[in-house]
Amino acid sequence: MSPTEGAHPRLAALVARARAKSQSQSQSQSSQQLPRVALVHPGDALALQAAAAMLQQGIARPLLVGGRELIQRAADSAGIDLRDFEIVDAPDGGPGAARRATALARDGAVMALMKGSLHTDELMAAVVNKQDGLRTDTRISHAFVFDLPRYDKLLALADCVVNIAPDLRTKRDILGNALTFLQRLGVAQPHVGVVAAVEAVNPSIPATMDAQALVEHARDGHWPGAVVEGPFGFDNAFSAEAARIKGMDSRVAGHADLLLMPDLNAGNMLYKSFVYVGGGDCAGLVLGARVPIVLTSRADSQQARIASVALAVLTAAN
Repeated sequence: MSPTEGAHPRLAALVARARAKSQSQSQSQSSQQLPRVALVHPGDALALQAAAAMLQQGIARPLLVGGRELIQRAADSAGIDLRDFEIVDAPDGGPGAARRATALARDGAVMALMKGSLHTDELMAAVVNKQDGLRTDTRISHAFVFDLPRYDKLLALADCVVNIAPDLRTKRDILGNALTFLQRLGVAQPHVGVVAAVEAVNPSIPATMDAQALVEHARDGHWPGAVVEGPFGFDNAFSAEAARIKGMDSRVAGHADLLLMPDLNAGNMLYKSFVYVGGGDCAGLVLGARVPIVLTSRADSQQARIASVALAVLTAAN
């Protein structure tokens, strides 16, 4: 799962765009500083390597938030000199580092958070804390963007990580978060396919009923600029030819910018199939909080880690 940049040129282009944006912003400020990302509890070599890469590539300046001794051991393991990095000492393990990083984001000291070697639930517990977290008035969700060899543009999937069995209200927030995310990336008119097991509305398959309701919601003007259709089976969302064979008249089939998944089981299996079977690579963010959040996995390629930071730079609110 460590492809070369040449195999995934659209992710490489995201990184180049983020680098240009960050360097332009740093040149316009008297501090000459790249935007700062809090790397939370960076206690292993993978986290420190990502920190070094984002700095070397001029995308962002990592702020290492965690126990100083832990960070030093990780840096020694990775062969990285810590003199280039600022450390915020948070010695109370993963939860303490998460609380400290969340406070920095809430105070505007960093523009994004990135998960280091702590557990995801430790980071997200601090993010969703009602008193001291980073909640907004929308449900927190996640979106990936994929660079796939057999698709002619980036393709987003939501939600494959956070919401397990979303109801209709939650799906509205997932879709709204993902559309804002895509529009900030420059997709002015996102084409969305709401995916289920089949393309026909069937009361016995609740996901198809939800798809019908979301399409009606879009027609009522809730998401200006977006084209939302569904339900789709995956085949006719991904392939215009499959949709044609089934007699579907669609503006989205074969041209989707976003596939809205019915639940975490389907989304998680599809995203891993894209990577391990389809030869794709991806970047992703947690959306709906006050700042974007990069959730990393030990299996992520270095390109995926850096491209996820690039997404944060490109989509963070000013």
